[in-house]
Amino acid sequence: MRNVIYLRRAKKLIVEPGQHRLPQPYIATAMKNIEYLGFTLSKPLMEVVQTMSVEQFLELYHQLVTDLKLLIGGNVKFKPMYPNFPQQVMLANEAELYINAILHYITLQLNEYDALERFPLLDQVDLKVIELGSEADFNYTIRNVIGAKGSISASDQADVEWVIANYDDLSSILRDEIPLKENVAFVVGALLKYEKASTKLVSKYIRTATDVLRLAVALSDGDVSLANTTKFRKFKRSERRLLLELLEQCGNRVEDMLRYKHRWIRLGEILHPAEYKHKFHGCKEAFDILRNNKPYATFNSKVEFALRHQGSSLAADILQSRPGEFARRLDQLLRTNENNSVVIEKFAAIAEQVATPVLLQVRAHFANRNKGHELRTFFPKGNVAKAVAIQNTLPDIDGDTCEAIIQTCKNTLLNRFAELPALGDVYVDVRLKQYVVPFSQRSASKALRTLVRGSRIDLPEGDTIRFFLWWKEGQVDGTPTGRVDIDLSAVMYDEQWQYVEHISYTNLRSAQYKAAHSGDITSAPHGACEFIDMDIPSVVKYGGRYIVATLYSFTGQAYCHLPECFAGWMMRQHPNSGEIFEPSTVVDRIDIAADTTIAIPIILDVVERKMIWCDLALKQHPNYFNNVEGNQKGMVLMGKAITTLTKPNLYDLFMLHAEARGRIVQHADDAQTVFSVHEGVTPFDISTIMAEYIA
Repeated sequence: MRNVIYLRRAKKLIVEPGQHRLPQPYIATAMKNIEYLGFTLSKPLMEVVQTMSVEQFLELYHQLVTDLKLLIGGNVKFKPMYPNFPQQVMLANEAELYINAILHYITLQLNEYDALERFPLLDQVDLKVIELGSEADFNYTIRNVIGAKGSISASDQADVEWVIANYDDLSSILRDEIPLKENVAFVVGALLKYEKASTKLVSKYIRTATDVLRLAVALSDGDVSLANTTKFRKFKRSERRLLLELLEQCGNRVEDMLRYKHRWIRLGEILHPAEYKHKFHGCKEAFDILRNNKPYATFNSKVEFALRHQGSSLAADILQSRPGEFARRLDQLLRTNENNSVVIEKFAAIAEQVATPVLLQVRAHFANRNKGHELRTFFPKGNVAKAVAIQNTLPDIDGDTCEAIIQTCKNTLLNRFAELPALGDVYVDVRLKQYVVPFSQRSASKALRTLVRGSRIDLPEGDTIRFFLWWKEGQVDGTPTGRVDIDLSAVMYDEQWQYVEHISYTNLRSAQYKAAHSGDITSAPHGACEFIDMDIPSVVKYGGRYIVATLYSFTGQAYCHLPECFAGWMMRQHPNSGEIFEPSTVVDRIDIAADTTIAIPIILDVVERKMIWCDLALKQHPNYFNNVEGNQKGMVLMGKAITTLTKPNLYDLFMLHAEARGRIVQHADDAQTVFSVHEGVTPFDISTIMAEYIA
């Protein structure tokens, strides 16, 4: 299992050297077979593999092929409605397409077509290299996940939990401090679950009442972000006593508990602090205030009173005791204060106490503050990958004020980063401006490669993009799904986000440009698939700019209630050569498992030849049917929001590190430390970035 995790996270394998000489036909055959899947072995890995016995090698090889197929989606059988797609759809007459669709809707059966022999794959494929790893490097990877300065994804949590469950000695992965509170709750919950935590160890990580609440949620398998309510399970007496002991040691517990008042009241009914006559007096007092609505002046109530009645200058004075909250309210303070210099000075006085992620976001916010963007986009907490976009009605703030805030943030970050180990000569790839800094991966889906929403990736060589979708109906936790119909659509918009055309089950091909849908399959007892091909040059010629790939659960089941559902895309130059699903051409594959019925995995900017990573979910009810026609308003809003997103980028982050910790050079070959798209520290090294560079 360790290599399964390592391969997915880092494209590395741990292989111990042997004392044998593997016959060349074995390694040659294996290399050829994994090339078909789009991968190859590095020279160091190949050299170690050649020292294995045949039995050891075969065990490694079969597991590797299984894992690689799962990563790219090659573990299932793709059987589209039209097996000779795309040519078959492009050449069929309208009557044939219509009659086939009607017959399928009535019978749920597919027409039997003979699959014609296809030309071998003509496209050139850039193989992904699997490197030789080590136990120390694997442990370092997991340690970085635990030490991330932002929330981690469900797949990250599963990887960490496996290590906690299977390692006897956890000293190589546990840190003295876990920066993010959500990660504290999850890690401590897992340690308690597998009986690998003492009260002393737990107390080191749990410091506030909200930490205790998150831990209770983690022990109940709930949402540790606290975005959603959790039904607490019945705790064992030892667990109740531990939670109360942790709560008793917390300072400022009443105010902290009031933030989640009703959840604490429910938790108190389970913890029963009154059972302990001579202990937990602070807990009893806090629960008494919550249950009986006794008056208690909170910090936020003081700030709000000052803003309404006494002015933002006094509010700033109050906020100085909580630097993070000061930074988050800085825009509001500047908008409501006649003398901005006072606020700027007070912010400068506490900036060094503000967390790095907050400083980076404040800096980016004020750098783009007066650019007149149409929308303001937010990503709410929670496990569903949703975005909220609202009209930008904020009045401008004086440019000198914005620049002063930017410089305060920059100088503070430079001083902070300068205390980290030196990097030597540093090269920073300018293309990193297109990649967003990872602050939160809580709702990120498991994918062949994981990126941050809003990041823009160069499209590979090729003129045809092929979207693919695979899903299956069946049973989930003993409950039958019933018939499941998931629809794959691609909607085209112009430069101004005006609708141009779409390809979906209602429009299998375009009369204006080269595009085709493989046919609408409406049930999937054994799995089903759909494909869409779009010829990029013809889309551009027709006036298109953006292509939004969308998935709709027509039958209404949320994706999290399906046995399996994933989507992705390939880049093809010769779409009629090779198989319809050609594993080596898969660029991205992403699990669709959110609690929603609409998903937007990616948006293409075909003019600039960029893929914009979305991994978003829409939860609004459509006008009528759950399809592309019923969701135009929501798609346009999300499209505008994600393509105009202004968030801190990796180039700016790494340049700060380079300036503070090294000497900037112009070429990667001259550098000791490289930050680039494809070498050194890359945008795909998310756990490393979150643990080491958002310091």
